[in-house]
Amino acid sequence: MRSLGELRVGNQGLGCMGMSQSYGTGDEVASVATIHRALDLGVTLLDTADVYGAGANEELVGRAIKGRRDEVVLATKFGLGDPDRRPRGDAAYVKQAADASLGRLGVDHIDLYYQHRVDPDVPIEETVGAMAELVAEGKVRHLGLSEASAATIRRAHAVHPISALQSEWSLWTRDIEAEVAPTCRELGIGIVPFSPLGRGFLTGRVTSVADLAEDDMRRGLPRFAEENFARNTAIVDALRALAAERGVTAGQLALAWVHHQGEHVVPIPGTKRVKYLEENVAAAELELDADELRAIEAAAPAVAGDRYPPEFLRLSNK
Repeated sequence: MRSLGELRVGNQGLGCMGMSQSYGTGDEVASVATIHRALDLGVTLLDTADVYGAGANEELVGRAIKGRRDEVVLATKFGLGDPDRRPRGDAAYVKQAADASLGRLGVDHIDLYYQHRVDPDVPIEETVGAMAELVAEGKVRHLGLSEASAATIRRAHAVHPISALQSEWSLWTRDIEAEVAPTCRELGIGIVPFSPLGRGFLTGRVTSVADLAEDDMRRGLPRFAEENFARNTAIVDALRALAAERGVTAGQLALAWVHHQGEHVVPIPGTKRVKYLEENVAAAELELDADELRAIEAAAPAVAGDRYPPEFLRLSNK
């Protein structure tokens, strides 16, 4: 178990987005089986959002946890639900979004409620103030932010305790280490890294863009572009060599590195397959010494390409 602020969760969560969008065709039977297996293995934190599958992902998660609600720390997000995905954080919208998510999830409260992206046109104090009212009403238990800057986190935390920050963090995305991660540590805020496996790239299972479905979002990400793919593959090759020495996979080694970033860090690798879930959960048990951690970091000295196209990158770190 680990702590996100005052919220206790299993040391690894499950990102559910890919069950409904972004990574090829969904499979509800396999997805529900994966959620059930996650709970069996002690994975308590399930992560979704109202924008995933335009609400379909929340509905799927709601169906999967029916009868097992007490085993789940349920996290969802709001703020990118408009058709144009413009961040929203006005008070009226916050409350409207929460009620809609509760309905789709089929529950009476959300354990961890995040603002998905900070609204640049609404003071964070207004947004978090509205979220705090949801806590007072019993609809939400704990609050979180996603992809927020250190300054925004401080302002938000002054209004109501922020339990968790969700941001991309992996061997090939380390931006938060400069200011955001130290701020979270100082304030006692947990960090929930999404895409801790570099959207699957660090597992080595994607050997070319041709491996991806036509509607896979990764086809539009700079790091998967043809001009960057081969250069980034060198990172995976180096990880594989290190992983072979431990008898594990490259993905397990990369995920174990994230786990070693602190006891307040709870990564949420996403998958819709039991096989990969079990592989990810096993990575949480890997113990790495200082020399191994340095060697793993040296395997990924530089990454070719930005993590998002410019229009999405602009939504982060407000």
